[in-house]
Amino acid sequence: MNDFVYGMKKGIPIALGYFAVSFSFGVMAVTGITPLMATIISATNLTSSGQYAGVRLMMQNASYIELLLTVLLINLRYSLMSISLSQKIENMPIGVKLLIGFGITDEIYAVSITDSHKINAKYMFGLILLPFIGWVGGTAAGAFGSQFFNKDLLSAMGIALYAMFIAIIIPDARKSKPIFLVILIASAISCAFYYIPGIKEIGLGFKIIIATIVASIIGAIFFPIQDDLEDPEVEFKAKSGDLDV
Repeated sequence: MNDFVYGMKKGIPIALGYFAVSFSFGVMAVTGITPLMATIISATNLTSSGQYAGVRLMMQNASYIELLLTVLLINLRYSLMSISLSQKIENMPIGVKLLIGFGITDEIYAVSITDSHKINAKYMFGLILLPFIGWVGGTAAGAFGSQFFNKDLLSAMGIALYAMFIAIIIPDARKSKPIFLVILIASAISCAFYYIPGIKEIGLGFKIIIATIVASIIGAIFFPIQDDLEDPEVEFKAKSGDLDV
């Protein structure tokens, strides 16, 4: 099978999910920006949480530095995904790698890194194409179509974005107690910003930045990822020379 077509088939489920989520993003975005602006943002960013936070900050007239740092911090994980994926892809020109890097999302990374199929440019472009169309198309549909929905329906659809964020963290939180505790710490910090007088006036972007960094630092200090060699069996094999490396 052609690599591009194979990649497209793998991207169909992602595209369907992206259309639904980005539709809600489009509906939310037009409460502060134009439908065309919302569509352009989706076409040039391709990041759900980054776009959501960015648009919220734009609505609150946040400073450029606040907007920059917030979106950079939220999207920092994509650079780590790209570095990881670069170890698996075939050699290709830097321009092609940059285009592929633009299309890397959590779901696209997960599919490509676990797929036994060879990872080349045709496969990646096929995998990215339909999710990209689904994301931009869903945003446009929600943004331009929101004028035909009543207010109650629009309010209800806005919950979809929050549901998506919850769906992202719950599975990992159930599997890992450290992740669950870090989520609780970040949530507690966010609540403190909302209820404690004197710090409520801090901009939304800086609240996200502070909560993320503080929770991450606490997690790194008290719940560090254990090195494989700390496992007694692995350490024994390493010392005895029986560990394959």
